[in-house]
Amino acid sequence: MEGENEVKLHGMWASTYSKRVELALRVKGIPYEYIEEDLRNKSPLLLQYNSVYKKVPVLVHNGKPITESYIILEYIDETWQNGPRLLPQDPYQRAQIRFWASFIQQQLFGSFYKLISSNGEEQEKAVEEVFEKMNVLEKGMKELLPEGVPEVDGNNSGVLDILVTATFGPYKAHEEVFGLKVLDPEKYPLLFSWVQKLNEIPLVKGVLPPHDKLVALLQFIKQNDLKPSS
Repeated sequence: MEGENEVKLHGMWASTYSKRVELALRVKGIPYEYIEEDLRNKSPLLLQYNSVYKKVPVLVHNGKPITESYIILEYIDETWQNGPRLLPQDPYQRAQIRFWASFIQQQLFGSFYKLISSNGEEQEKAVEEVFEKMNVLEKGMKELLPEGVPEVDGNNSGVLDILVTATFGPYKAHEEVFGLKVLDPEKYPLLFSWVQKLNEIPLVKGVLPPHDKLVALLQFIKQNDLKPSS
């Protein structure tokens, strides 16, 4: 992959943020070199490319690093315009998608992080917060998608598909370890059906972390009272 479109991705196999970028690259059909990072022993290149946050993912395009997963998604969409568009062209539709993308990233995923990294009374509050925000997301998606979730495949997935996949795709591993049914089909029928459709896409299956390996990592985090790395 030499030349004017050399693309490298520094990521971590279980990182939700890294998975977002992997999915976007594959949806766009962009060849890239994947570089697995050990977050306990970060490479000099990662520290150089992301000297502020020192986190994955980092996309390196022709030697120039781009950091922060959502910023990377927009960069990919704006740079490779000949593939499927991740964001709609219409300004109002694009604004709506950006709003809900921000909600998933900042509000919902933040609550998930609290749930995974806490215990006792603090975890009970985090559970309530997660369900509250899941209700908001379900209601919002029903308004955004009044006819239900459209048929999706690897060729027409957008930003929300990518964020929903990365956030909820491995839900069975989280339920197995933490004993909490977050993605309840009765409470959140639209979100549940959406995730089921996404998880059947071959492109998605090739990106999501292996179930048993993720369960082992989550159990280790839970047993040792660690905070999951991003």
